[in-house]
Amino acid sequence: MAFDLTGMMGKVKELQDKMQQAQQEIQHITATGEAGGGLVRATANGHRKILKLEIDESLLTPQDRDMLADLVVAAVNKALDEAAELARQELQRKTSGLMPNVPGLDLSGFGA
Repeated sequence: MAFDLTGMMGKVKELQDKMQQAQQEIQHITATGEAGGGLVRATANGHRKILKLEIDESLLTPQDRDMLADLVVAAVNKALDEAAELARQELQRKTSGLMPNVPGLDLSGFGA
């Protein structure tokens, strides 16, 4: 059985095209994380950037300042984790069948 370099290069090009398309679409994925029973909400995109932060007015008192900071951190981390997972799923969906299943293959550099 001969090695098909042309076929392999075609697959690589197809994979590159799909990865580029997925990267463009990932920016439109959004996820929201909540903390404090919804008092703080953070929304992130698939590129792990915070797009929106909502803080309930009841937390804007001086005595609640420390709690507010903790809730913001918790909400932001939840939103980033969810956005990263959704981006990973999208990337996996776009490249399904184009790459061999290689144990230990890390696609995190591609936004996954």
